[in-house]
Amino acid sequence: MSSRSLAPEEAAFYTAQSVFSDPGVFAPRYADLPAEPVRLAEAARGLLIHRLEGGIFGYEIPRDRLHKDAETRYVDDILRIILDRDDAPLHRPRAIADRFVGVCRDFALLFCSFLRHVGVPARLRIGFADYLGPAGLHYDHVVTEYWDADRGWLLADAQLLDPRVAAAHGIDFDPMDVPRDRFLVSGVAWRSVRAGEADPDTFGLTEVGTGEWWLPRNVRLDLAAINRAETLLWDWWGPDPGPFGTMTDALRELFDEAALLTGDEVPFAAARERFTARDDLRPPSTVVTWGLYHGPAEVTLRSASG
Repeated sequence: MSSRSLAPEEAAFYTAQSVFSDPGVFAPRYADLPAEPVRLAEAARGLLIHRLEGGIFGYEIPRDRLHKDAETRYVDDILRIILDRDDAPLHRPRAIADRFVGVCRDFALLFCSFLRHVGVPARLRIGFADYLGPAGLHYDHVVTEYWDADRGWLLADAQLLDPRVAAAHGIDFDPMDVPRDRFLVSGVAWRSVRAGEADPDTFGLTEVGTGEWWLPRNVRLDLAAINRAETLLWDWWGPDPGPFGTMTDALRELFDEAALLTGDEVPFAAARERFTARDDLRPPSTVVTWGLYHGPAEVTLRSASG
């Protein structure tokens, strides 16, 4: 394998913390973290439990934690909750009852924060996995994309670093190198539906529903994440139809354009230009959040972009 490198501007952008991934006052707690990406993924995995993993771990998640934890946007607040429950070094796995109760975005964001800290370029990718739900479903999901000097950008799913979780989902690949036909980044998923190669009703969540409206949502969130604005997955803004909304030809044309920037190969300069020059797909200072356990509400972000 030959060594590869990122352009200096791109490498600097993805090693800098965003307002969402910044550990803030807890940055000194990162000093004891390992340097290897796989060890960092294991560390993140050991601090969190997904809100749907209670059965895997034989643990009944307290309802108040389902409300409190999963609505947490920023890594410093996630770390505060973790360390309030157990003040051990961050590389030590927590007892299941002491873990932060989150969703896929939280695993991906904390791992991304760790990677950026040790100088590994990293970003979140929003798309769809075929390995989490029933056969035939493209399950709404978030992973971390990180730079490998030999192979370029790789997809990693920190959730799968626990053998119990990997076994529960029948994982037969390396979680640090998720095959790109097993996790479709948002632009690839959008284009496959637009080309008639995939059924839009196979994209979504079993717990919520499926349909075409998931596709623009994930393109919007993915473009934001590529630009280091790693919002909650249920934060809504801009001209997409919203949950169970109806698409129009004008919207499809808009997301045709955005999907070109959110594929397996991301044109960094073009994605930055599109995000910064126009405000239609960039999160505003105040977004509407459709929380997991409450109706829509307006929330003001610390910052709209990284």
